[in-house]
Amino acid sequence: MDTPGRPGRAHVLVVDDDPTVAEVVAGYLDRAGYTAERAADGPTALARAAARRPDLVVLDLMLPGMDGLEICRTLRGVGPVPVIMLTARGDEDDRILGLETGADDYVTKPFSPRELVLRVESVLRRSRVGGDAERQGPLLRAAGLTLYPEARRATKDGRELALTLREFDLLAHLIRHQGQAHTREDLMREVWGWDFGDLSTVTVHVRRLRGKIEDDPAAPRLIRTVWGVGYRFEVPAGHPTGETTEVPAP
Repeated sequence: MDTPGRPGRAHVLVVDDDPTVAEVVAGYLDRAGYTAERAADGPTALARAAARRPDLVVLDLMLPGMDGLEICRTLRGVGPVPVIMLTARGDEDDRILGLETGADDYVTKPFSPRELVLRVESVLRRSRVGGDAERQGPLLRAAGLTLYPEARRATKDGRELALTLREFDLLAHLIRHQGQAHTREDLMREVWGWDFGDLSTVTVHVRRLRGKIEDDPAAPRLIRTVWGVGYRFEVPAGHPTGETTEVPAP
């Protein structure tokens, strides 16, 4: 049975057609202090998400009928919600597709339920508006970009950007450290909060972010590749807002 909702508990929707996996994951989440609701297929998951918006979705990639990618796209079409994908070990292309669809994180099967709970805690901690000290404080402005950390909103030249949780955190980190070269290991540790993991996660998020903030993603001018090192945020010379500033929110 699903755990009944309790005040103050984050609501996690677990979508997996394997009842044993779903039961174990829900049980660990409940013991960790979350309210876990289960769904075995896409239509059921979307109906439950519509009835009660989850704080986070744990989503199996391989589902009968409607797969996890389609479910993720549909959920993201309604509004931002953190998603952790469950994928089979070795299916790197599928993991990358999941990240490119908008998943914030993934865990490969077979997995440790404790590891999954830690990933859930990490994603939720960063998604809570105003709940993380590093996201509070003044606005960030650079090269036509404006980031509103407490509201987790970002605009470019006044146009709203549809950024995922991790994309926002990654962009904020790069802007705050303009001119500094970051290795993918550094970014995984500082943005994701992991000391280990698949570095292609960082690569995919950088590629997605470039697609949303660069005038020409194929020739990026803001997020530059530092060959042999990683990435650096750089404001192009002569740009009217060529200096990164942190200004008090109005």
